[in-house]
Amino acid sequence: MPQADTITLTEASVTLAGRPVLHSLSLTLTEARIGIVGRNGSGKTTLMRLLAGLIAPTSGTVRLGDIDPAKDRKAMLSRLGILFQNPDHQILFPTVAEELSFGLRQMGLPAPEVAARVRATLAAEGREHWHDAPCHHLSQGQRQYLCLLAVLMMEPQTILLDEPFAGLDLPTQARLARRLAALPQRLITISHDPEAVAACDRVIWLEAGRIRQDGPADTLLAAFRTAMTDLGAQDADADL
Repeated sequence: MPQADTITLTEASVTLAGRPVLHSLSLTLTEARIGIVGRNGSGKTTLMRLLAGLIAPTSGTVRLGDIDPAKDRKAMLSRLGILFQNPDHQILFPTVAEELSFGLRQMGLPAPEVAARVRATLAAEGREHWHDAPCHHLSQGQRQYLCLLAVLMMEPQTILLDEPFAGLDLPTQARLARRLAALPQRLITISHDPEAVAACDRVIWLEAGRIRQDGPADTLLAAFRTAMTDLGAQDADADL
């Protein structure tokens, strides 16, 4: 797989519905495993949407290599994929085969090749029996896995993971974690849970739409846990 393009944010800000959400973020992302942590409302999901090109910065720039993610959606298909927290926000089609086919069809592959790739992928995963299954018959963990397969079929260089373990039971979390750890792609994991990013090469801590800290996982997460424990010890949430 080709090396993932550098992701560069330069003074990137986002304002939504008149409210500033991200403030002048400047980042250069090159590491294979990157974590983004922060409290709910810190801007993590908005940053994910910005990196994916689902929204454009209000000011500043975002680049994936030489691509503007918000302006060249077709080029992004083979460069960056997203696994959303809730698979039901990602699944568009009634059956597994249709869902797996969608991204490949967007990339312009002919129908016979798409069909062959879908069957080959399911066979490689030991899930041939899923082919014609209705997506809503799958468990949440199975739907999450289906979404991951759909992303992997497009062979992106980078995958954004939005709270990938939320709502999954412990065995399902363990299986998904093993699958993700073995991937050659760059993974950018967004979570409020420090355990989800503990093995990352680099972690970025967002607070109120700004970078509070950026560095190695061990030292940053120790500071993050201490800060979250201190906040939890307070009786008020007036800072929210």
